[in-house]
Amino acid sequence: MLPEPVNLLETCRPVRQILARIGDKWSVLIVMALRGGPRRFNEIKRDVGTISQRMLTLTLKGMERDGLVRRTVLPSKPPRVDYELTRLGHSLREPVERLGQWAIDNEAEIVRAQMAFDLRTDKAA
Repeated sequence: MLPEPVNLLETCRPVRQILARIGDKWSVLIVMALRGGPRRFNEIKRDVGTISQRMLTLTLKGMERDGLVRRTVLPSKPPRVDYELTRLGHSLREPVERLGQWAIDNEAEIVRAQMAFDLRTDKAA
């Protein structure tokens, strides 16, 4: 007798939200921006580039909620707010860096595959 078919969606449900967070392009860029230590909001924004202030705020809050980022308000005038990776956030650095390196290493092959696909599908259309 064959085992019951696995419902992949149900099996993956516990990790879906986590994968959505760490697979988000902004979260990945923020992890890379914070890998060297604490940064202020505008430093992160400058490092990440095209992210809007609202999107950076939302992403940092989500990452803080997930335990990846720590937000520290320092008593000064005006108050200084620093963001830094937590231990959990630092543990994400290695897989993110490996994935980035994989993308760099395989970029040319992926571009060739895309061009070949586009040629095949354009001829079929």
